[in-house]
Amino acid sequence: MKITALIPVYNEENTIEGVVSALKNNPLIDEILVVDDGSTDDSADLARGMGVWVISLGENQGKGAALERGIKEIQSDIILMLDGDLVGLDDIHIQQLLDPVLNDECDMTVGVFCHGRGATDLAQLLAPHLSGQRAVKTSIIKDIEGLSDCGYGVELAINEYIKKKGRLQYVELPELTHVMKEEKRGFIRGFQDRLKMYSDLIRIRFDNLKNR
Repeated sequence: MKITALIPVYNEENTIEGVVSALKNNPLIDEILVVDDGSTDDSADLARGMGVWVISLGENQGKGAALERGIKEIQSDIILMLDGDLVGLDDIHIQQLLDPVLNDECDMTVGVFCHGRGATDLAQLLAPHLSGQRAVKTSIIKDIEGLSDCGYGVELAINEYIKKKGRLQYVELPELTHVMKEEKRGFIRGFQDRLKMYSDLIRIRFDNLKNR
């Protein structure tokens, strides 16, 4: 089976090389696609410099738009979705995400941080569905629409979509973490973004309840 890693990126110049390097060194990964969501730093150039496939959206449209564009472009059997701000990604995490899908135990995995940093572990313990780390069969997610309208609720929207069509499984990702919003954007801006995230989640939940 052919596997493509899909990485949506927005101003991740400090971490994107580490993520791409881990993927390039893993024999299971056939292709790496970085979708640059209007970064104002060197994220896209750094990824191109590592010889991977890069699509630039031109202006910031949100993570959902970046994922939607990537999903439409990919023709592989499995898509491995990873955030561009991961710290500590290695072969164990890639294997944990891919194995259940490769073995047809589920249609999508969702990775949950554990034994990494206390703050990120706690956040995912409380809301594991928010994780951006997942592997999914392309055939089951290829026709998904509306991700660009989900804001920070994109992961929840993907989960709800897969639950209606197939099987979802959570897996642990030991000693993996990421850079938090407050660290990347400063406390005030990061906190504002976090409040926006919770607002988007409530909206997605409400929409799903109405459509049931």
